[in-house]
Amino acid sequence: MKTNPEKFGATPHQPSLWTRADALKVRADDPTTTQPLVSADFPVLNNDVFIWDTMPLRDLDGNVTSVDGWSVIFTLTADRHPNDPQYLDEDGNYDILRDWNDRHGRAKMYYWFSRTGKNWEFGGRVMAEGVSPTAREWAGTPILLNDRGEVDLYYTAVTPGATIVKVRGRVVTTEHGVSMVGFEKVKPLFEADGNLYQTEAQNAFWGFRDPWPFRDPKDGKLYMLFEGNVAGERGSHKVGEAEIGDVPPGYEDVGNSRFQTACVGIAVARDADGDDWEMLPPLLTAVGVNDQTERPHFVFQDGKYYLFTISHTFTYADGVTGPDGVYGFVADSLFGPYVPLNGSGLVLGNPSSQPFQTYSHYVMPNGLVTSFIDSVPTDETGTQIRVGGTEAPTVGMKIKGQQTFVVAEYDYGYIPPMLDVTLK
Repeated sequence: MKTNPEKFGATPHQPSLWTRADALKVRADDPTTTQPLVSADFPVLNNDVFIWDTMPLRDLDGNVTSVDGWSVIFTLTADRHPNDPQYLDEDGNYDILRDWNDRHGRAKMYYWFSRTGKNWEFGGRVMAEGVSPTAREWAGTPILLNDRGEVDLYYTAVTPGATIVKVRGRVVTTEHGVSMVGFEKVKPLFEADGNLYQTEAQNAFWGFRDPWPFRDPKDGKLYMLFEGNVAGERGSHKVGEAEIGDVPPGYEDVGNSRFQTACVGIAVARDADGDDWEMLPPLLTAVGVNDQTERPHFVFQDGKYYLFTISHTFTYADGVTGPDGVYGFVADSLFGPYVPLNGSGLVLGNPSSQPFQTYSHYVMPNGLVTSFIDSVPTDETGTQIRVGGTEAPTVGMKIKGQQTFVVAEYDYGYIPPMLDVTLK
């Protein structure tokens, strides 16, 4: 796929850089950027399935949307296997951790509904078995298109390869609940090209996923964010002065950080329906800093573009580190330049005492941040854990200029609508 930004009216741009100097400012356990502790006695949404990445139904402007008073979320979901011999230990007990760690290979898209924005009721599969062209259905975005209930579900079709796709269906409501109809024809949109975005042939550890379409509030065009890695053979990237940034003496050595090449990708639609896309250069790169910038998304506030993404401790490069959590950047225009929020990029990280308690944070325009529970220690040493696979407590956050502040904590999985659409 060739790229020609000028043809589609997109502003040619240079990617903004998340530098090693920025990352050196990351500080775990700052109370203004740390998620409150999750209790080990958390409730589980459903004991038959694991859930992780949560995708609220929304419109193209980013507003979390209910339909006929019903809130709807989509989740990556996998069955639990408490009686499967391969997940039993030597004593015949269920090894939930092994089951949890295997979930990505059987991830499917499910939906849930609620009258209260919490206490979610199980809806079931979005697509019937065999509709999706690949074995795994990975994260994306459900978009409510109109008051007829039409929904475009953008997601990542994985194994073989990784393709950004979409499937159209419809949400139907009654006084008793919500159902999904249609979602029968998956349309491939685009894949990594090896020119702007790294391919599997270039790097077996590549990433290309998590589509997030949106309408730019300033130019009105349809764009899409996604996670990628900067194109090029693994290990061939240079971590130069620009990527290093203004580091103090003694921090010039970048080690093997050339292997960390994460970026936030962007594409522009060539049609009104989002069926034809053109990839553009990344908005943000983290070469030499981190290898994953997952689930990128925007909050549009005060005429600014707040770009959020999630990342892990283990994906940081040599010489820099930070907690699992959400990181953020801000610009005055879509194509930047972006600067890291709070000076470092860290917006909401796990506390060091519970480093894996939550992940896959999603920042909503109302300042609420949802995530899922990964694992929480059940003893003081941290050697015993309780696996989650369920919704975490929602956190309230305020955004002020180039800073963010944690200000509240709400119930588990609290995702209230910002607007309600009455279906016709």
